[in-house]
Amino acid sequence: MDIKMVSSHSSALLFPNPIKLISQQQPKPKLKTFFYQHPNPISIKLRCMAVNSKYVPSQSSMDTKIGNEVIELSKLATSCDVFVGAPQNSIPSSSTSPIMLSNATLGGYLARRLVQIGVADVFSVPGDSNLILLDHLIAEPGLTNIGCCNELNAGYAADGYARSRGIGACVVTFTVGGLSLLNAVAGAYSENLPVICIVGGPNSNDYGESTNNILHHTIGLPDFSQELRCFQTVTCYQAVINNLEHARQRIDTAISTALRESKPVYISISCNLVGIPHPSFSRELFPISLPPRLSNRMALDAAVEAAAEFLNKAVKPVMVGGPELRVAKAGDAFIELAEASRYAMAVLPAAKGLVPENYPQFIGTYWGVASSAFCSEIVESADAYLFAGPIFDDLTTVGNSLPLDKSKSIIVKLDRVIIANRHEFGSVLMKDFLKALAKRLKCNGTSYENYNRIFVPEGKPLKCVPNEPLRVNVLFQHIQKMLSSQTTLVAEAGDSWWNCVKLKLPPGCQCEFQVLYASIGWSVGATLGYAQASSPTKRVIAFVGDGSFQMTAQDVSTMLRNGQRNIIFLMNNGGYTVEVEIHDGPYNVIKNWNYTGLVDAIHNKEGKCWTAKVRCEEELVEAIETATGAKKDCLCFIEVILHKDDTSKELLACGTRFAAANGRPPR
Repeated sequence: MDIKMVSSHSSALLFPNPIKLISQQQPKPKLKTFFYQHPNPISIKLRCMAVNSKYVPSQSSMDTKIGNEVIELSKLATSCDVFVGAPQNSIPSSSTSPIMLSNATLGGYLARRLVQIGVADVFSVPGDSNLILLDHLIAEPGLTNIGCCNELNAGYAADGYARSRGIGACVVTFTVGGLSLLNAVAGAYSENLPVICIVGGPNSNDYGESTNNILHHTIGLPDFSQELRCFQTVTCYQAVINNLEHARQRIDTAISTALRESKPVYISISCNLVGIPHPSFSRELFPISLPPRLSNRMALDAAVEAAAEFLNKAVKPVMVGGPELRVAKAGDAFIELAEASRYAMAVLPAAKGLVPENYPQFIGTYWGVASSAFCSEIVESADAYLFAGPIFDDLTTVGNSLPLDKSKSIIVKLDRVIIANRHEFGSVLMKDFLKALAKRLKCNGTSYENYNRIFVPEGKPLKCVPNEPLRVNVLFQHIQKMLSSQTTLVAEAGDSWWNCVKLKLPPGCQCEFQVLYASIGWSVGATLGYAQASSPTKRVIAFVGDGSFQMTAQDVSTMLRNGQRNIIFLMNNGGYTVEVEIHDGPYNVIKNWNYTGLVDAIHNKEGKCWTAKVRCEEELVEAIETATGAKKDCLCFIEVILHKDDTSKELLACGTRFAAANGRPPR
């Protein structure tokens, strides 16, 4: 089997100079696709060599049983615009490490590169094949090792770190560590988060056709490629480094690909190579340069012309932001379009926090039957809607139940625009399109005026009588008062989603969900990573269900170890509440834990930690006052005892639709 050092994503955006516009008619629904031919096939060939070239191993380069097709980047660097000079899209060079460059090693080089791109912390679990690598990483002054309790949480932490810092990294051992990490990496892939997944690999002598060694941490076959093959499905680039000759180039290509594609990458490094110097590591770091992504001017102009005509003839158009606004870095352009058009503006649930909610035309979160009050009525009654960066998965669409007419829509993706489900314009970047469209739209505030006419403020929940069991709606009424520019919400998959969607975020307050992948337990590791990447003045407020917490609770230990000040609300309602609303059964009831007792045991009087168990509103108020006052410098864990049937009305509405979607009969 061959190893292919490839990016799994298209390079179409790299070729901005068209000479021909081709309109291609598609079967119904009628969809016109616009694409362009590049005038210089040689240029295309040079730029694509990185995904197609084969490297014939020299004597200094070892064959590998899991493949001998690798990439020779030393010859491609200049032609691929990956490592040349310091152009505008480059990541600035950091100061030279105190480590003598003449003795620079593979491990030291990787550490310096991570620091250069903004990684100050790596999340790791030690294993016999990554120990020397960890030695070299912690020797780098700008890099801190955050030891995690398991690989899954290390991956979730890298996910959370990337949400805050723009990129994250984790280090695990071969196969047993890598396969434990895999689930978290799949989630990062679904969320378009660049995570550098580093694996301490087997000794380089164990690669090649001449060896039949069976290694530990494998399934007992000489072919130990299972880990690599798994990661090929959830990363955009994979590099196996089992020789020093091309190690530098492969590391640089992996990092630049992660940044360019905003997806995880996989790097496996043979354990015996990490501490060996090589001349290529001794050169001073130059910036990692990313090929500029440019819209095709002809396609952009055509898309803007068609979109402006489509929207300007509408009576009550609206605009809705999606999670790809983060990847496209198009949040400001989205607001610019809203200012120019005066359309009512909403966001999909996975985009909550990506645009300011104090903006005058903001009408809330559009989530079908779970939408903010009066938001769905305005969106669904519009005669034209622009969705910027949407992902219409079955959770976002509430079991594919959104009553939207695609013929009324403009869908703006990362690199293309689809109008009325008929015309598609490729090689058009989201940010460029939104900025250009803002200059062409007529001001039309009808949809927002209609929203103001029908809007009625939501009532407050019934006041609890003294010592009455706490209700969810009362809990989140108090959570709203905790929010500020110095807080970030992390909400676990479950009823916390719907409750957090209803919160109104003040300027500067962020909110993080994992909607598409929806892996329960994610929030614990993500809270660890996000807090580690954030300013010390910022405080993460996390919401996790009892069932989810039982998946990943151990890394509260890592939060304590690193002095984090998170506030964690543990929602104890005795089981998997979302599953109960979809399809109830005895399997949805879990063994109750003494959660505060567990965290106290983890604390073990090391670090700053405070726990509380609340059963009524009076106890909740006291706990919040303590967590934000006397214990503001501590990690605060508040267990909230709730009735097993106490849920948001949105969960009740969505549960029936999810059940209907799951129960569709076979065709």
